[in-house]
Amino acid sequence: MSKILGIDPGTNVLGYAVIDTDLHPIIIISLGVVKLDALEDHYAKLKHIYERLMAVIVNFKPAEMAIETPLYAGNALSMLKLGRAQGIAIAAAMMSGLPVTEYLPKKVKKSITGNGNATKEQLADMLQNLLKFDTMPSYLDATDALGVALCHHFQQKPGISAPGKCGNWKNFLKENPYRIKK
Repeated sequence: MSKILGIDPGTNVLGYAVIDTDLHPIIIISLGVVKLDALEDHYAKLKHIYERLMAVIVNFKPAEMAIETPLYAGNALSMLKLGRAQGIAIAAAMMSGLPVTEYLPKKVKKSITGNGNATKEQLADMLQNLLKFDTMPSYLDATDALGVALCHHFQQKPGISAPGKCGNWKNFLKENPYRIKK
């Protein structure tokens, strides 16, 4: 598997993360956002998403991409635009020969925190604890993308235990002693 590109699609801010899962501990290679709010034209935003993600793919050479499935309970036009942003991200991956897997937000949160209803802040805090990065990104879209990438890793490696797979924290810590900070 090696490198995984995680994407949190958005039309104003798109989060991305590239992790290397061949090493222990897992290494964050790149973590950031594509800010789109300065662009008013929706088609210009889509073009910018494609160009930036192609650059990330070329620079970091991930083996596959995991992307969050957009869920939005608001108006249909916003959901349509969000779906287009997701589609452009998927197209960039497919044009680069990367296999793509989608995950619902609840699946990502449960895989990382053990709670499918965790907040974005709780997800970010757990990721910081698991992956040991010092500085929290300014945008939680970046940590959401990191969560998608790590969730994909957990799904691909059945022997790896995440908090949600162990039933409770006691069992999780017992099965993952290397994750205890001493």
